[in-house]
Amino acid sequence: MTAVPALGTAPVARPTPGLRVVLDIRPLQDPDRAPATSAYLTGLLGAFDAEPIEGESFAFLLQSDLDDPTLRFEHLDVVGRRLLPPTRLLRAGALTVDPFLLRGASLGAAWRAERGGAAGAVYHAAAGSPPLFSGLPIVVTLLDLAPWELRGAYQRSPSARFGQRLRARLLRDAAAVIVGSAAIARAANRLLRIRRDRLRVVPLAARPAFRPPAAGAHGLDPEVRLEVDRLGLPDRYLVYPGRYDARQDLSTLLGALGLLAAAGRPPSLPADVPWPPRVLLVGATPDDRAALARAAARAGVGDAIAYAPALPQERLAGLVRGARAVLLPVLSEGAGLAAIEAVACGTPVVSTNVGALPEIVGGAGILVEPRDDDRLAAALRAAWADERVHRRLASHAMERARAARRTWADVAADTRRIYAEVGARRGA
Repeated sequence: MTAVPALGTAPVARPTPGLRVVLDIRPLQDPDRAPATSAYLTGLLGAFDAEPIEGESFAFLLQSDLDDPTLRFEHLDVVGRRLLPPTRLLRAGALTVDPFLLRGASLGAAWRAERGGAAGAVYHAAAGSPPLFSGLPIVVTLLDLAPWELRGAYQRSPSARFGQRLRARLLRDAAAVIVGSAAIARAANRLLRIRRDRLRVVPLAARPAFRPPAAGAHGLDPEVRLEVDRLGLPDRYLVYPGRYDARQDLSTLLGALGLLAAAGRPPSLPADVPWPPRVLLVGATPDDRAALARAAARAGVGDAIAYAPALPQERLAGLVRGARAVLLPVLSEGAGLAAIEAVACGTPVVSTNVGALPEIVGGAGILVEPRDDDRLAAALRAAWADERVHRRLASHAMERARAARRTWADVAADTRRIYAEVGARRGA
């Protein structure tokens, strides 16, 4: 009898044959809509491209009305690109339509894969719904549990409820479900009833730009200094690099800043350090910025908030590296990429105690319960004004940043082993 692996354990390493991979890369075409999934696909395909293996080939599924971002991966053997209608325009209705549409698009994508040297074929879905009855073993990367953890926000309409129920059923039927942490594996088992033996923990990695400062470096490096001056920030600032949707707990952040402003300036804080803490919100759209500015003004902390548009990887990494801490006040977090990248820069994290974050942050930050203004205010005060606390957190973060770090090549190797486990033909 085959032993069933413990919840969330990765499969045993073995030689990895190349497979035909049918991959839905639509999130990569619209990164603002799905930033975590886009970052995941960019890292994974970049690693596949950097180290191609014999027999491996790809069939990509794309939206017909957007540019093809996979052309930059020059070493991948791409046997086909199938164009799909823009179902994203249907919003929640796409969850119902996509499984049938993807079934048709994936049919025949693995035809004669073995003649090209592949050991088999697999369908990989990294967002939305996987196909229905595709005939291929399905691997799903699950980066988000918000639709089931925050049902009131994500399952309001009948179509959204039906779509998420269908998606949950398809996830349960998948040959393997990849998650980034043991905590998310447990949550997926509890919320979606995904079988333990089908869950695979593959920890994610920071993008290459997110690295610690050079040994011996002190203060902001010249490029970061220019960025800070351009944005009108003081030398000491906090960065919020998250999204602006129901997953976030930004109202609690504004409430905490309001409490700090009302409590008055700590006597020990140097005169040149602003109070309350200054927070840079990155990636807000003009509409997001207008709404947040109104909410911050109502909380009496409008002057404490600065804004930046979505930034290229190198510029964002520089700001994270120079920050006093990264803020992640969230209600649901399945991927934790922002926390992974903050710690990779040696920057402490102040976050809520949900999802993947406790496992990622550890001693490199302060964790508080969601929707608790008082506790978040206390955490912000400690990270901003208590030098002893900040030194301890920064020391933990820097120690982890300068240790042997996980890369996207590691993520790709683990993913290829899962492909081989579920997709290789018998005897291949």
